Amino acid sequence: MSQVKLSICIPTYNRAAFLEKALGYFVELYQFSYKYEIIISDNASTDDTRGVVERFIAKGLPIRYLRQAENYGSGANVVSAFSRATGEYVLYLADDDILINDGMREAIRYLDLNPEVTACYAPWYTHDEVEERDDAPFYTVDKDTKFKKRTFEEVFDFLMDRHVFPEIGIYRTSALRSAWVPRNFAYWAFSYLAHFLDQGAVAFLKTPFYRQVIRSKIARDRPQAGHADVMTAWDNYRGGLEYFVYSGVRRGAVRITSDRRLYLDTRIREFTMLRMTVALRMWILKKDYIRAYELYARLMLAGFEHHPELQQSKGMLPLMVALQTVMWHTNAVAEIDRLVLHGVSDHDAIEQLLRELGLRREIAVVPPTTQLTSQEIARTAVFVTADNDRKHYLRRGHLPNLVVSESDILSHVLI
Repeated sequence: MSQVKLSICIPTYNRAAFLEKALGYFVELYQFSYKYEIIISDNASTDDTRGVVERFIAKGLPIRYLRQAENYGSGANVVSAFSRATGEYVLYLADDDILINDGMREAIRYLDLNPEVTACYAPWYTHDEVEERDDAPFYTVDKDTKFKKRTFEEVFDFLMDRHVFPEIGIYRTSALRSAWVPRNFAYWAFSYLAHFLDQGAVAFLKTPFYRQVIRSKIARDRPQAGHADVMTAWDNYRGGLEYFVYSGVRRGAVRITSDRRLYLDTRIREFTMLRMTVALRMWILKKDYIRAYELYARLMLAGFEHHPELQQSKGMLPLMVALQTVMWHTNAVAEIDRLVLHGVSDHDAIEQLLRELGLRREIAVVPPTTQLTSQEIARTAVFVTADNDRKHYLRRGHLPNLVVSESDILSHVLI
């Protein structure tokens, strides 16, 4: 009986519709000339996941289905799938993403011809199913590039020069067991790359073999762990790169002098800051201006004041941070059902912005002319554009910390 060449591991949880589509590609789209297996690790789904799997087993797909006793988290579920792999190579496939036939064929051929390679990586497309288009690859590689075992300095410069994220790869199963171990503060892709490079050569291929679906026809706005990482994991990126370099130092493959240490730290810092500019843009797109401003402050201190993302955001941040703060403060206080806007030039437009930012629907937004009883005053928050107007509301019995002025908020928004 021939050995399984490739184990395709699909962790899943309560995503039966996505999984059904993903498995359908094995029937209708994928063309594998070698023996493969599909390992599905189910994190105790409560939907029809098992039924979907059974239907595709009946169609002849080589599926091995495993079900966790309870939801142990995504990391454990990935390890569950990987640990069951019997193939020569292992590939992680998200239950809503797509493989590319030509790229897969080239990657498997490359691994067959280069037995010293423990992992081969490639850029990937972000794919919009709704508009049926690929965006540019996440990074680019000019030609297939192989790095010898423990060439940590060369790989580090390659990662920095091309802003490479080694996230999409095919791994040699024999190297996987000791490479894929828990890491928390060191970003998994960089730390696991260090483990693979410690065991053998690693390669970065030119041709993508993976499409990451960013908008699905099934659910356009579903949560995506990768996008969440981009918006929050920049310090983990730094941790992962520092872990990678440290591994090289301990193996004697990275020389450390005071000048070299400064060089490495500077490059890691620049890499991290560039990822923070991406996060800044994405938080603004999500209309979370408070988080965006926190990133803005760090980037300005780092000397990124001329970066286009900061130049584009600086003009609008003060107003939007102020409005989001008003929204957050009003939502946070118990038993508030009214917000007075005093001194704003366009009441309706500001109310609409506050609603878009998340002001609860049950909180009425009213003009300053509204006459309120003492009981209503106790349930009212006030925003004033001029500090002098606070006195008017305090005389009428409003609590001091429920009358917030524009300067109260913007005194700490230092653009």
